Amino acid sequence: MLKREISQAFVSLLGNHTDMDTVANVLTSLVNAQRAGKKRAAVPYSKFSHSLLQMLKEKGYIANVRLQESPRAKLVVTLDYDGRTPKITAVKRLSTPGRRWYASHDEIPFDYQGYGMVIISTSEGLMDETKARKQKKGGELICAIW
Repeated sequence: MLKREISQAFVSLLGNHTDMDTVANVLTSLVNAQRAGKKRAAVPYSKFSHSLLQMLKEKGYIANVRLQESPRAKLVVTLDYDGRTPKITAVKRLSTPGRRWYASHDEIPFDYQGYGMVIISTSEGLMDETKARKQKKGGELICAIW
């Protein structure tokens, strides 16, 4: 009985924070939904996730993103395809909650042979690697998408 009460108290203490790496969850949800041929995917809302998805929309990796208000807000992402081929074929999380990876503007890795991009969180917001190099901005390397 005591063990059950302790575990219930622990779960209520965690509350809505059981997903520790929201960026990895968002990226994995998008890739899995596209591999399954879905038209849309829903991911939990956060300001960072929303700005990340807006950047993916601007770069043409997804068709649209919209905020759906509910008791637990979520982002509904409309996926984009080239015919039947997904626009996002793979993602790689570079900086993780346990191991942050920062780089100056001259240490930023290049994109994947012109087919992808590296997303960097700078002092001026999210940028791809070419824009960060032009503006000489370094920051946290979030992920690589191709």
